[in-house]
Amino acid sequence: MSERLVSSWNELRDDLEELAKAGWAFRGHADATWPLESSLTRYLKMFGGPSTGWVTREKKILQTFKRKAHLLLSRTPEEGETLEWLALMQHHGAPTRLLDFTWSPYVAAFFALERATSDAAIWAISSCSHVPNYRGFYISALLNRVLGLEHSRALPAEIRKEVDAEEIQPALMGEPVLMNQRMTTQAGTFIIPTLRMDLPVDSIIPRSAVLKLKLATKSLRKQTMDRLYNMNITNATLFPGVDGLARSLAFELEFEWAVDPEATRRLTRR
Repeated sequence: MSERLVSSWNELRDDLEELAKAGWAFRGHADATWPLESSLTRYLKMFGGPSTGWVTREKKILQTFKRKAHLLLSRTPEEGETLEWLALMQHHGAPTRLLDFTWSPYVAAFFALERATSDAAIWAISSCSHVPNYRGFYISALLNRVLGLEHSRALPAEIRKEVDAEEIQPALMGEPVLMNQRMTTQAGTFIIPTLRMDLPVDSIIPRSAVLKLKLATKSLRKQTMDRLYNMNITNATLFPGVDGLARSLAFELEFEWAVDPEATRRLTRR
């Protein structure tokens, strides 16, 4: 894994723009020491016992959610659309193997720095042969193999045959066919470990496919958050609804609505 320290807004902007143009996906961490692990991995490391039994436990909570979610939701995914099921679970707070990423580097910067009090980080991952970027139904079919589940009945026979013959890679990248509003607003995607959930994702994919930008929060946060605010990247826009509006008010306590007189003078001299 490549890692480098970023300490200025201009440096951060240039790095993120370059990576975005090359098609990398991003994830922000408020603490640079946090490993690149899913919520399911973190939970099972603390409470799940030996990793040999983790898939069985994961299948159990997935089956429980499938049996009961219809009582609370107007629509649920098709039986074999496992990625959509996991995305739905993640959206409502369940631990899953999905890691939230975004195609927007500035959304990742927001999540990294919004509440950071120590050095933060932005992780970037590029699709490659070991991290293939697939459509949602194809990921679901591969996850069904990993978890020992049946394929979706809607999946064509030729696709089922192709998926069953394919070698499963250490991690997958992609989104469900049907995305929720939050994923759409945040330009969301997922990185999904397949065969090893007991290791951080950056340790199971090629070094060339992952980059960690360590953010010097003390020198970077104020200017970056101001710039992101002016780009309309706030909790109110990233989390549609009254909850997002309420969460966005915290930064309103910091943001200074002052006009820069020098900037005004420069503009009038042109």
